[in-house]
Amino acid sequence: MGLNILFYKKGVPLNISDLLLDKSNSNVISEFANNFGVNENQAKDAISSLAESLSRGLGANTQDVKGLDSLMDALEKGKHSRYIDEPSVLGKEETIQDGNDILGHIFGNKDVSRHVAKRASKETGLGASLLKKMLPIVATMVMGSLGKKLLGGGGSVARQKSTGFLTQLFDRDKDGSMIDDVLGMAFKAFMSR
Repeated sequence: MGLNILFYKKGVPLNISDLLLDKSNSNVISEFANNFGVNENQAKDAISSLAESLSRGLGANTQDVKGLDSLMDALEKGKHSRYIDEPSVLGKEETIQDGNDILGHIFGNKDVSRHVAKRASKETGLGASLLKKMLPIVATMVMGSLGKKLLGGGGSVARQKSTGFLTQLFDRDKDGSMIDDVLGMAFKAFMSR
């Protein structure tokens, strides 16, 4: 019971956008907006749309124990919380590189990233090329938020508890399973080719 209470907001399960757009991250959102020359509402729309696709990708990658272990290892070793704790690093070249590496693990190839940017462009009204530049930064922010939520001060967390939390984040239709959500995502990606 203890850990799971932290992941509910007024009885509603959190999603990745809730984590990223939390009021405690207002300085992160401001820095992100400044880096890309957009206002804060546009930044929030972009972050929310891109984070949704990243959430689906992470959900697909954590369907089995190996995928979950890989994510937990990345969170424990990657020191991603710096992207939330020190927003000034968001514009650095190393951050972009780390974000691109994260995207490679989540999506597998650049075609998926392009598709995600185009989809986000339709949702937000921002240009697909701008959103593609934002995507690696949002990826680092997602990993930073997950790391802070699951690991707190930087230690490790029980994998079983993490599985429940991650299912909660990635289960879009809230039926307790990520499988149907992941299959739906895969079907949509296939149909859009």
